[in-house]
Amino acid sequence: MSGSDPSVRRAPVPLSEIESTAEVPIPSDPLDRVIGQDRAVELARVAAFQRRHLLLVGPPGIGKSMTAQALALHLPRPEQEIRIVHNPENPERPSVEVVTRPEVLAERERARGLEGELLRPQDVPVSVAERLGYRCPRCGFFSGPSERHCPSCGNLKQIVPNANASGNPFRDLVGGILEVTVGGQGGLSETVRTTRLRNGLEEVVAYERAGEMIKMLDQPALERRRQMQRESPRKVLVKLDRNPFVMSTGASETELLGDVRHDPYGGHPQLGSLPYDRVLAGSIHEAHEGVLFIDELPQLGPLQRFILTAMQERRFPISGRNPQSGGASVRVDNVPCDFILVAACNIQEVPRILAPLRSRIAGNGYEILLETAMPDTEANRHKLVQFCAQEIATDGRIPPASRGAVEEFIAEAHRRAERGDGQAGALTLRLREMGGLLRTAGDLATVEHSPLIEPAHLKEAIRRARPIEEQIRSRYGSLAGGVRSDSTESQRESMGFYYWNQHEENPGKGPGPSVYG
Repeated sequence: MSGSDPSVRRAPVPLSEIESTAEVPIPSDPLDRVIGQDRAVELARVAAFQRRHLLLVGPPGIGKSMTAQALALHLPRPEQEIRIVHNPENPERPSVEVVTRPEVLAERERARGLEGELLRPQDVPVSVAERLGYRCPRCGFFSGPSERHCPSCGNLKQIVPNANASGNPFRDLVGGILEVTVGGQGGLSETVRTTRLRNGLEEVVAYERAGEMIKMLDQPALERRRQMQRESPRKVLVKLDRNPFVMSTGASETELLGDVRHDPYGGHPQLGSLPYDRVLAGSIHEAHEGVLFIDELPQLGPLQRFILTAMQERRFPISGRNPQSGGASVRVDNVPCDFILVAACNIQEVPRILAPLRSRIAGNGYEILLETAMPDTEANRHKLVQFCAQEIATDGRIPPASRGAVEEFIAEAHRRAERGDGQAGALTLRLREMGGLLRTAGDLATVEHSPLIEPAHLKEAIRRARPIEEQIRSRYGSLAGGVRSDSTESQRESMGFYYWNQHEENPGKGPGPSVYG
């Protein structure tokens, strides 16, 4: 597993020995950056090594997505590239081709031989430069092929044959206009083939436009190109060099499972696109050999059963999802999707997870209830110091925090654990909110041009970071009082009877009769 070399881990620096978070080392192993979730980190290492699934349960902001991303970084790099190949016998049933890393690298090496040699237009035969549109046949001036007329003499850059040979006495007047419509580039050639002597032998060479340069392909390169053209056309569906972490939170059915784009021309070979070229990968396919992370898994609803099928079969077909689309009749079977599922949800959402899917995760993985607080020990305080250093480095726009600011940060973590989680003598692990507090303090320090985040900045950030409900109660006394003050009469009436009587803080004080008598 990459990134887990114990030699790069350093012992925590005591807070009393630092002046600011700039002196705090940040672990190179991404799993060591997950704060306070020791059991989850331990099982994530196992999941990466053994390819097991994970279900992470807990409130927002305690490290679920960070754990999933760190797990993905411990996986070996992908070894397979997935391609869709045109099926000439039945175009609406393209086939799948799985190519290994050595095969892909060998193909890339062969492709380099097809790149040819880039030459200046002045270094190729004059007739070739003229036919490709780089040299004016009248004055010999060189210019780019995109310019139809010679910048020097103003004539059309094309070779005009002898007028008598065509039998048209008016060719000088209308011939140029006719050739422009035929060639698309003023009648100029895209490729010119000729012969040359090399080591006493004659060989065929081809010259092609390449921007401001000309590409020359020798005979071996032309033979390799012909061989590749004889193969069925194909497209890369999932690249070899890809991110092993795919987040599919809130994805639609097509984003999750793949789709086939609509073709208004019905796949016409001359006007439209062939079916193989319109196939789109889903998240389950892009996560092949990697991690598929789905936060709020129960929100997928019935789509969970497709995740279950993909996990069981490790393959899932791609077909057109819209029955009104031209891609509805296209289907690609046996598309690989061997991924590690890391799913996450809140405690109250657990019953909404599909029972067979939970069974599949538990049968080949782990279910983990994450911590919301950790004991207020010296070691755990060091972890919060490390967290401050990590957040500041990740943000990149705020200065380091002073020792006093970190002490104030730890004190606030202690207060929030007691107030929010009811755990005395603990430190909160709702670190997304704590990170926001640190950024607010950093913004205040930046505006003041302070080189460090000081305790005063933290205290002001804490004052500003009050939840909106607390701000409303502080100003209006209650949520209902705030609504009553800031809404119009018509808005209050539209809220209805039940809205005004469901607030325990102000029961029976709504505009209508009270349910409390």
